[in-house]
Amino acid sequence: MHLGMNRSLGAAALKRKRPETDPPGLVDAERAILNSIKSKKDSGIWVRDIKVDTKLTDHVVNKSLKSLTAKNLVKEVVNIQNKGKKHYMAVEFEPSKEISGGEWYVDGNLDKELIKILQDLCLRYMRAQRVATLQGVHNELKKKGVLNFEISAQQVAEILNSMVLDDEIIEVKSTGLADYHSIPIGTICYRVASGAGVVKGSKVGVFASIPCGACPRISLCTSDGLISPSNCVYYNKWLDIEF
Repeated sequence: MHLGMNRSLGAAALKRKRPETDPPGLVDAERAILNSIKSKKDSGIWVRDIKVDTKLTDHVVNKSLKSLTAKNLVKEVVNIQNKGKKHYMAVEFEPSKEISGGEWYVDGNLDKELIKILQDLCLRYMRAQRVATLQGVHNELKKKGVLNFEISAQQVAEILNSMVLDDEIIEVKSTGLADYHSIPIGTICYRVASGAGVVKGSKVGVFASIPCGACPRISLCTSDGLISPSNCVYYNKWLDIEF
């Protein structure tokens, strides 16, 4: 009797300690590839790196990825930094902002409709106020409630900078007089440029072409930092092309 009880307890203990089982039907190659993909979490992994990590042949990796995708265990994601390279991620993760581009992108493509809406709201607010600050525009966009995410001051600055480059608005400094009487002297402000609002079709303009709009390090970029426009090879290349 004691022996039977001991065996039962031993079997129960082994059952409790048994690690989580893999999804049914996986072969060794699929299991190795799935573990490699899961280890990257929300960063995803390039197919070439999967091959290096697992040391499996191209044929085996490609066949296994198709099988894992069909079993809804992994998904292909768009990496805006390398759109030409296939990236995979486990289905339980959502792509990080560095991969997806954040709120400005939908399925790896710049959300031109959203940007146009925000630009129009900025113009409308500036026409009503005659002059506006970044904080004022930021507060206005949050108050409108047209977004399903919490827009940051940095993102508003990106929108305003794109409008300056597109000659929709101009950047000025407060003089403390007339229209600027409520704004501290020297504060950066924005006004609607003459001729702004002329129909330009659905073109988003410079925002869609400048590398800053898709840069995952834009929040770390400062005029005198390690990452800055002065040492950005992509920005300098864009200047050469555009101008």
